[in-house]
Amino acid sequence: MNQSSALFVWYRQADARARRVFWTCSSAWALDSMDGVVYSYLIPTLMTVFSMTLAEAQLITSVNAITSAVGGWLGGWLCDRYGRARLLQITVLWFSLFSFLSGFAANYEQLMVIRLLQGLGFGAEWAVGAVLLGEMIRPEHRGRAVGAVQSAAPLGAAMAALLAGPLLSVLPAEYGWRVVFWIGMVPALLVFFVRRGDDDPEVYREARRRLAAERRDVHILAIFSPRILRTTLLATLLAVGAQGAAYSISNYLTPFLHNERGLSVAAAGIYVLVNSLGGFFGVWVNAFFSDRFGRRAMFRVFGVGFMITSSFYLLAPLGNSAWTLLPAGMVYGFFQFGIYASFGPYFTELFPTEIRGSGQSFAYNLGRALSGVVFTMAVARIARTLPVSTSMLIMALIGIVCAIIATLMLPETVGRDLSQSAASRNSGN
Repeated sequence: MNQSSALFVWYRQADARARRVFWTCSSAWALDSMDGVVYSYLIPTLMTVFSMTLAEAQLITSVNAITSAVGGWLGGWLCDRYGRARLLQITVLWFSLFSFLSGFAANYEQLMVIRLLQGLGFGAEWAVGAVLLGEMIRPEHRGRAVGAVQSAAPLGAAMAALLAGPLLSVLPAEYGWRVVFWIGMVPALLVFFVRRGDDDPEVYREARRRLAAERRDVHILAIFSPRILRTTLLATLLAVGAQGAAYSISNYLTPFLHNERGLSVAAAGIYVLVNSLGGFFGVWVNAFFSDRFGRRAMFRVFGVGFMITSSFYLLAPLGNSAWTLLPAGMVYGFFQFGIYASFGPYFTELFPTEIRGSGQSFAYNLGRALSGVVFTMAVARIARTLPVSTSMLIMALIGIVCAIIATLMLPETVGRDLSQSAASRNSGN
């Protein structure tokens, strides 16, 4: 079997239900990612429309990240109680609705509240979808299948650039940004491809039957029980580290390329878009090899690769030539986006079935929230005395070190049969 065939063997062996869920989750994650990135493109326009400062615009981003952590944890717990497929439908509808309503905001305060509420659904959607698909796929293919969903994220980022640019330039300034947000209603159509009850995996149904027979239920704080607390904390450290490293650089790439590399803002946007192309391939490579060499190994390989390539991209004397910056950016993007492919399968395998949604959602989304607030704020503070490139790199390296430390203390899970981790007697009440 050649490498290309091995990459997609899971898809050929999956049933129609798993294939449908895969495409639904991938599409939702692409559109979810697009919405998040679109806001960053709209910030200059929104600052003019609502007469807000850059700090106020970034505050909306931070609030959205915090509520996504809360919504992610709550959504994960609810999917443990009421079903994976049902919560996937609800979260997709939720973030679609509030993305759409963002286009009707009349002032800064309204936009803040709408984006706050949008974050609740935004945080839950990825984790619920990853759990749903991860429980459907055979253990030996889980990394490739669930990891492949992550490849939709760089596509979503590219869609955001292609969407925001043309619409903002063609439509009147007072309406262009609204239309961009209104397009955020498109993901709502995906709920018709998920069947609320029929798409819940058998391993989940069995866990619910066992809990019902034992007259137990899942408490929202079960992930902090003594038996599972260590896993919860280390998974969160891994999520904080890997995402903090990525946010430390990606949130400041446009200012870096503009101020230190001398590119125009428009050209910087194109260069960042090319980085996403490298990330698309990085995700697929990680997804393929994680089933062979293990989840922890891929986090370490991509983490070290990220450290090396980001150091070169930020500090090497590359000037502003496309012949140097674009290839270096693609290789950097390969490792930055690629490291994310291991989150879905690894977190699905780390937590018992009864609390899988809650544990995975909490760890991933708290990591995203802390990364979006703590790491990006730290970069800004360090940049008061050091160049922004050096500040970005310092925080990125700290993040990767945290992620690697977490992998040294967590178990390897590749190939784990999820039904064996379902009988968690201490995960409820």
